[in-house]
Amino acid sequence: MSDVRRILVVEDEKSIRDAVAAYLEREGYWVTPAADGEQALYQFALHRFDMVVLDLMLPKVSGEQVCREIRDRSDVPIIMVTAKGEVEERVRGLELGADDYMVKPFSPRELIARIKALLRRTHSDELPQRDRFVFGDLTVDIAGHRAILKGVDLDLTASEFKLLSTLARYPGRVYSRMELIEKVLGYDFEGYERTVDSHIKNLRAKLGDDPKHPRYIATVHGVGYRFEPQSATTPPQSSSSPADSN
Repeated sequence: MSDVRRILVVEDEKSIRDAVAAYLEREGYWVTPAADGEQALYQFALHRFDMVVLDLMLPKVSGEQVCREIRDRSDVPIIMVTAKGEVEERVRGLELGADDYMVKPFSPRELIARIKALLRRTHSDELPQRDRFVFGDLTVDIAGHRAILKGVDLDLTASEFKLLSTLARYPGRVYSRMELIEKVLGYDFEGYERTVDSHIKNLRAKLGDDPKHPRYIATVHGVGYRFEPQSATTPPQSSSSPADSN
């Protein structure tokens, strides 16, 4: 399991869902979006989450039902978000098992502050090591400048390791080729953006990663790449872009 906290964001309004996800990813969280209650329950059954941000008004399966089903099997912190601001609605949400409640429109900064406060209370006994991440058989030890796959140190170049560590710090975040050039090769690099593709190809080869069915590095068509370990399977109606052969 990675030291990065994973958050399920359940919101049917795409603009709000995307904005919340963007703010959370900038804070270093691994965000999994869901556009309706059915997708939310699918994702919750598939992954272990540290936090759920849950809209009350959802298609297919209501937010109330999602909250009940999550609470029946987990004590994961839940922040309920809705357009309904009446006291009765807030009380109802808390009685269903939510830990906090926010009314639309809300400030993303306030949401992040509440998420951090809840995570501090929930995981107060944990001390995440922000420079060492574990994803199944793969360990990325940034402080030790090591990448270990199935117990074997990978022989990575300096650029390959910097590329891997950049992606691994924020799983799920999409990086453009230009962003990766700036972070890995430096702002003064005068080569082509496609140079990143060559580094990705070499890195995938050393990871044993099939670009058509990636276990670690996925290609986002027309944009760049994201690190999404063990993510070969996606749920129905997922907004994730398929990987190409780069």
